[in-house]
Amino acid sequence: MKKKLPKFTMPIIIILIACILLFGPGLLARRSGTAPETVEAPVFSVRTQEAARQTLYAFLDVNGDIICTQQAEVFPDVGGILVSVQANLGTYVNQGQVIAEVNPSRPGMVFLNSPVTAPISGIISRTPLSTGTTVGPQTAITTISRNENLEIFARIPEREIAGLAPGLRAEVFLQAYPGETFHATVIRVSPVVDNISRTKLINLRFDSGDRRISSGMFARVRLNTRSYPDVVTVPVEAVVSSQGGTAVFVIANDEAGLPVAARREVGIGASLQGLTEIRSGLEAGETVIVQGQQLLSGGEYLRIIGSDIFQGSR
Repeated sequence: MKKKLPKFTMPIIIILIACILLFGPGLLARRSGTAPETVEAPVFSVRTQEAARQTLYAFLDVNGDIICTQQAEVFPDVGGILVSVQANLGTYVNQGQVIAEVNPSRPGMVFLNSPVTAPISGIISRTPLSTGTTVGPQTAITTISRNENLEIFARIPEREIAGLAPGLRAEVFLQAYPGETFHATVIRVSPVVDNISRTKLINLRFDSGDRRISSGMFARVRLNTRSYPDVVTVPVEAVVSSQGGTAVFVIANDEAGLPVAARREVGIGASLQGLTEIRSGLEAGETVIVQGQQLLSGGEYLRIIGSDIFQGSR
């Protein structure tokens, strides 16, 4: 009969095998004179951007209509037949320029043509009457509008009227000229709110004249309602919030000059146009991490992509 091993023998054998597997490689390395391999610290890939000092604007987008506030209808001095029209729709005319002629002749009476002159300088904004039309001193031949007096009429919802005042700046976009930006300033604010539309009317005037802009055009108005001048800003995504407060991660260097992450507590202000105002804890020109910081806590080695900062290697 075979002899049975004592009950305590199998646990001892298992422990001996585990010790050999755990410590065997180290003992062999010592005997051969080599050191065990060192474990490399993980490297995190991040994108960075410098904090910048600039002005942030809070804005409101509304629709508006371009209207000429100074225009004049053109009347002849005498009645008769309109025999010539020398200015077409959209033509710019100067004050005193002849734009049409009327023949006041009657049966048995022949008179020279009577010139019709422009009362003001501006653009012919209404199609002139056709030649051969019978006109009188009360018949408007056309209308002249002064483009330098174009204004934008826009209505602001009641919930947005706080802070409206003359002097606010605006950017204007016209469908006729995609990609171009025109600048305007609020010159008047209605003192009352319309009780039907619940809006307040504002008038804006273009900062500079442009003959391409015409009365009747549709305008998209971006009104700057509030400004935060000369503040330090970072992209919104650079700011991380936790129970420990609000922070950003900046680029620091270890003793070997390799880039590492450093957590920086900051105080924040307004967030507008994809940017956040930094009120404390960060200076303009410092490099912050804008992508990849979600896995950081501070002290991690970094591989910086999309930046001119020295990347190093590890």
